[in-house]
Amino acid sequence: MPDSGASRAQQEHEHIPTSSKGAALSAQATATPTAAGVPAISTTTAPGLPDASTTTARRAGLLVTLVLGGLTALPPLSMDMYLPALPEVTDALHAPAATVQLTLTACLTGMALGQLVVGPMSDRWGRRKPLLLGMVVYVIATAICAVAPTAELLIGFRLLQGLAGAAGIVISRAVVRDLYDGDEMARFFSTLMLISGVAPVIAPVIGGQVLQFTDWRGIFVVLTFVGVLLTLVVWKWLHETLPASERHTGGVGDALRTMRGLLADRVFTGYMIAGSLAFAALFAYVSASPFVVQEIYGASPQTFSLLFGVNSIGLIAVGQINGKLLVGRVSLDKALGFGLAVISVAAVALLLMTSGVFGEVGLLPVAVGLFVLMSAMGLAMPNTNTQALMRTRHAAGSASALLGTSQFLIGAIASPLVGIAGEKTAVPMAVVQVVCALSAMVCFLLLCRPWQDAGAAREPLTKG
Repeated sequence: MPDSGASRAQQEHEHIPTSSKGAALSAQATATPTAAGVPAISTTTAPGLPDASTTTARRAGLLVTLVLGGLTALPPLSMDMYLPALPEVTDALHAPAATVQLTLTACLTGMALGQLVVGPMSDRWGRRKPLLLGMVVYVIATAICAVAPTAELLIGFRLLQGLAGAAGIVISRAVVRDLYDGDEMARFFSTLMLISGVAPVIAPVIGGQVLQFTDWRGIFVVLTFVGVLLTLVVWKWLHETLPASERHTGGVGDALRTMRGLLADRVFTGYMIAGSLAFAALFAYVSASPFVVQEIYGASPQTFSLLFGVNSIGLIAVGQINGKLLVGRVSLDKALGFGLAVISVAAVALLLMTSGVFGEVGLLPVAVGLFVLMSAMGLAMPNTNTQALMRTRHAAGSASALLGTSQFLIGAIASPLVGIAGEKTAVPMAVVQVVCALSAMVCFLLLCRPWQDAGAAREPLTKG
């Protein structure tokens, strides 16, 4: 978070001149709406008294952070609570593991395609209405998943769940772009990673505990309740952040032209693809780890949940190091490049271990490699998003849609590949991670060209 605790929109306060005798002992205040929809109280106080506007601005910034954090936490919560139940779903629905893994692929595909629709919608009609609509549909789809009698029906409604859940992902990033710039945006993304990162830590643990009292359907019941709660929070506390004067008025054709212009920008596209490939390496782990840890190494669902939580803590910690220590001191490109390099090294090490180059290895060395890979995502993900969105002030919703769609589509492709050789080997997971990590590094170097000084290639795009 920025030191002030508030965005530039939240810093616009109208000061009321003091009047009448005794004004030195009291303050007159007025509430003015900010871009975040949270009243910013402006006051005039006597010398020596605290400035109430600073405190209110900090509270407004914290409120926006918590709401956006909840929205960005919902997708990993939807995915990760379900992970310990994958082997049980395979048995309960009498479906092969590859088919059950398609429930993950369907959700990811829905999140990818949904963002292409919701992003331009939010640029045209604002952030609030598309978000609320998406949340309502998410709740309905999740409730139906809880009673799905077949794997095919579960796959279908996981697709709908992803389509609706895309609203929270894409609009959260667009709201951040509405409110923040530059290093402040990088810090905010790192702060969101702290909040949303709690979801991967606690989700498998919650999922594992739910499985002790009920079956896999109970996990979707819990997710339905979470969706209802978050919808109410958004409805009450997240107001509009995109002024009517900055909205696009065109239709589908205008949205497509905007996206085509974004994709034509080499630097934006470079950050988009590099971030998406890094995300695919992460999702290869997310998709394969329940089978790798539980089926190959014989760990219990609770042990898997614990290991997954530890890895998520590593991601959160590195994300906070990025936001609190590196941003403003080290260029975002340097931090991003280092993160991609560490991911590549960890992926290669995992491939060597799982392919038997070092002989028979136990769970601990593999868990260490996965921990390093996951932790380095704390440098890759926030910095790719920041660098890409800094170029797209005029179309934050469409840019956020392209970023999210690319990430989830590539992740959806990676998901079934990790199980292509069956449930008894982790080699496919490691191969996918190596290919994705090295490709991300090559893309970053060739398209983003981080060695270039700030100049024409780094200038933000303009509306047109």
